Amino acid sequence: MKSVLFKNILSLVTCDDSDRMLTHADMLVKNGVIAAIGENISAEGAEVFDASHMLCYPGLVNTHHHLYQIFSRNLSAVQSFELFDWLRALYEIWKNLDSDVVRLSSLTGMGELLKNGCTTCFDHHYVFPAAAGDMLIDTQFEAADTLGIRMHASRGSMDLSKKDGGLPPDSVVQPIDAIMRDSARLIETWHDPSFGAMHQVALAPCSPFSVSADLLKESAVLARQYGVRLHTHLCETKDEERYTLEKFNMRPFAYMETLGWSGPDVWYAHGIHFNNEELKALAATGTGVAHCPISNMKLSSGVARIPEMLKLGVPVGLAVDGSASNDGSNLLEELRVCYLLHRLTSGNAAPTGYDVLKLATRGSARLLGRNDIGCLKEGMCADFFLIDSRRTELIGAAEDPAAMLATVGLKAPVDYTFVHGKMAVKEGRLVGVDEEKLFREASEKVKKYLG
Repeated sequence: MKSVLFKNILSLVTCDDSDRMLTHADMLVKNGVIAAIGENISAEGAEVFDASHMLCYPGLVNTHHHLYQIFSRNLSAVQSFELFDWLRALYEIWKNLDSDVVRLSSLTGMGELLKNGCTTCFDHHYVFPAAAGDMLIDTQFEAADTLGIRMHASRGSMDLSKKDGGLPPDSVVQPIDAIMRDSARLIETWHDPSFGAMHQVALAPCSPFSVSADLLKESAVLARQYGVRLHTHLCETKDEERYTLEKFNMRPFAYMETLGWSGPDVWYAHGIHFNNEELKALAATGTGVAHCPISNMKLSSGVARIPEMLKLGVPVGLAVDGSASNDGSNLLEELRVCYLLHRLTSGNAAPTGYDVLKLATRGSARLLGRNDIGCLKEGMCADFFLIDSRRTELIGAAEDPAAMLATVGLKAPVDYTFVHGKMAVKEGRLVGVDEEKLFREASEKVKKYLG
């Protein structure tokens, strides 16, 4: 891989341990890794990239998504529903997904993430209709490779259908043995624990109200046997809380703890309705939370107690959630909404704009168990994005580049996104795919899928 010298970067926001914010700095990238950051770096034979008008940031890391949902967003029939009713209605669409829906929605969603500065995507896929075949997660990894984005995929699962007291139809749940077999296959095929890995796998049963205790327990055992992480939805709504209290006589987190679901290898999506003692337990065990503010607002689920989590030391990252409960795959938008939401609800106790940027970079990388991404310093993977400061909409906005993405926001794609030193977005357009062709193919598939 060639060396590239990013020369004279106007503002370099590192998010490193010292919170360095450098001006007119050079950054040398060799073999996908940051080799040097400083002034007047010389690198014989390196390609030179003039970054004298660029704002440079670490690549954003998305910690919770449902890419398949992109083909069922902005549907008028469910716009006023809350989570349980919303799920019941949409499962009637999702039960018809196939490998083409997964491929094209993955390209669409991860493409949007890349165009908005996200370099690593975690996806939580848990809908496996029998007719769709056994290779849906493999299809997602292939889509990620086409785009050039880092992919953390989950082998999600459900084994409780409506007849068992769950929410999904019978056609999308699976027996535990089949889930465990495919989980092991995917880990052995795709999971790469090495530095700079482009592919990793997590095990992610869907939620306490769509999976059995046995599935949760066996998933935890298998994950730890293979050294992969665990993920699920938790404490998203009061309906979920009532469900576990009525069925198990326990609050959701207490129930999950009895099944081995806490610790530094576990992170939950949402985490809105934790009580004070549960927040302390999350911090003590290192159990993480993926914060999804836009989804939580759209579904009227509530506001996660992020300022308190951060004060206690709970690991927290940022996420867009599924595109049917967010209607987009833009982590930059999530970043600004996160900042504004907590300013509204917590005032001066809210995280600053820069704090929120670190949630979307370092915090998110921690949730995924990565220490090779999330900040810009020597020896880290060269995952970053560049924004041309000469945009009309940024006039007067770049006084504090570290906070700008949260306080002002960006209303258009970034100019460049690099993943492991390779350009994935150039001048706001995806490098790995023909966007016009993708639009035509995906739009036609949506029509057929929705009927």
